[in-house]
Amino acid sequence: MSDYELVYSDDPNFKKRCLKCGKFPCACPKSTDLKPNEHTLKVRLEKNARGGKTVTVIFELPNNEAYFKDLEKKLKALCGTGGTFKDGKIEIQGDHREKIKAYLEKAGFKVKLAGG
Repeated sequence: MSDYELVYSDDPNFKKRCLKCGKFPCACPKSTDLKPNEHTLKVRLEKNARGGKTVTVIFELPNNEAYFKDLEKKLKALCGTGGTFKDGKIEIQGDHREKIKAYLEKAGFKVKLAGG
């Protein structure tokens, strides 16, 4: 049954459903559900398939998309560069491992630098 999307319904709550989880009321995890001191984030540097450009990647993130989209915006402002949140990873342009590590530790996360 999950192979199709419902197009029309006479249910008045149909348009109020969440676009991410599809439920009314929304069942998505809230940003307050995340306790930073219980999670370890890994930070690494990547160059592969990026035309030689260096990207700092934060991976193995807990499942809380709203919290990490907000965190991604704060990290971009901190580093003064571009970046994105996709596929459960935060990517920040350039080598900013030390800045990001210090910021995440200040926010309460445990941080490990991965890679060489």
